[in-house]
Amino acid sequence: MLVRERPRPKAIRNRPDAWWFAVATVCFGAFMGQLDASIVTLTYHSLRVQFDAPLAGVEWVSLAYLLTLVALLVPVGRLADARGRKLFYLYGFVAFTAASAACGLAPSLGALIGFRVVQAVGAAMLQANSVALVATSAPPERMRTALGVQAAAQALGLALGPTVGAALVATVGWRWVFGINVPIGVVALVAGHFLLPRTRSRNPVSEFDWWGLAWLAIATTSLLLGVSAASGLPLPPWAVAGLFAAAVAAGLAFVLRQRRARVPLLDLGLLRLPAVSPGLIGALCGYLVLFGPLVLVPIVLVRAGCSEVLTGLVVSALPAGFALAATGAERLLPRSVTDRGRCLLGAVIAVGVLVSMALVPVAAGGTALLLALLGVGLGLFTPANNTLIMRAFPVAAAGTGGGLVNMTRSLGTALGVALVTLALHLAPAGSVAPAAHSAARVLLIAAGVMLLAAWLSPRRTAKGTDAE
Repeated sequence: MLVRERPRPKAIRNRPDAWWFAVATVCFGAFMGQLDASIVTLTYHSLRVQFDAPLAGVEWVSLAYLLTLVALLVPVGRLADARGRKLFYLYGFVAFTAASAACGLAPSLGALIGFRVVQAVGAAMLQANSVALVATSAPPERMRTALGVQAAAQALGLALGPTVGAALVATVGWRWVFGINVPIGVVALVAGHFLLPRTRSRNPVSEFDWWGLAWLAIATTSLLLGVSAASGLPLPPWAVAGLFAAAVAAGLAFVLRQRRARVPLLDLGLLRLPAVSPGLIGALCGYLVLFGPLVLVPIVLVRAGCSEVLTGLVVSALPAGFALAATGAERLLPRSVTDRGRCLLGAVIAVGVLVSMALVPVAAGGTALLLALLGVGLGLFTPANNTLIMRAFPVAAAGTGGGLVNMTRSLGTALGVALVTLALHLAPAGSVAPAAHSAARVLLIAAGVMLLAAWLSPRRTAKGTDAE
């Protein structure tokens, strides 16, 4: 029972809408992951006071989580393809929920960071399989709708994070920021046991590529640390250059290892499928554009004199617009609009909004409207782009594909935050006008990134047919 996937009850398995139950269950994990990503940063001040620690130490509560998550997404997806995606997903809930409870009871900052690493292991087991479970559960003609719902659940968690986090920290304390995951995780674990389908197509692995995992972990860790250092961490230039050099060297070593390994961690041939590599780069660009404004706008609005409550409401317009477009596009757009057409339409809307935000002075009301429109553009682009990627992967490699999609999301998140942090770090502290000019530059760069994403949008699937 502990090492084999259990079937769903026959009453659920035979329902024509059974796939919706699976999608809804996966949305629990999508919601929890993004809620946790946006809620933890609100605990920094309380953690500094509680543990008498500097900000540089407290930041590792988030950094350790992110580094572990990015390093494990692809290998966990590969193992899930071999052993069972439902099994890994359920164990991910167990690890994530137990580690969340431990984080809420942590006696020291070091223990909290250690528990966050364990939490990230559980999150990797969830996120590496979420896209794959949705893609393999939904009928092919409904895959885009299902991925849109899953993306909307992520956006909802992202939107509620700041509000829920502020309320918890102000009332019951920072420990409940982690404790809130426990009841949600228990409900999701029970639901997953009864509602998720077993893995039908598997990609067996006779041995695990530990050297490949090591090189991938070194490459992603060095890259993220280098990005963070370039964004303002107090490190000498030679150390920053060394981190980027290590990332490149480890990345090359990983590629060479995958070419020579008898059972590689990542089949490089999958990246040569027509829709995969350009789609993954487009996904990274889309997530960079999504998360950059979520960091940029609050800083600019607060420096302009807006209250934290009003700022939180303004920022929530972005994920709200994303969720609206991701779930409502199927009803509003003609069925003749292909996935690539949706990518292009979403990118055009996003570019127009970003240029407008760069040219128009920041004001709470106007910014909220523009952020909502930006969310609509990204809500059209992201599910369609992810659908093109997942359709290109063989069913037996869906976990690997989902891991790659989520790894690009994490890297795009880090790059979006780093771009904003670096731009504001270069502006004089406490000055509104230079910060506004830096914000305009960031927004124009983001517009260029979105144009790149549109240009790279996959035109054909692996079978060489039109994307639809």
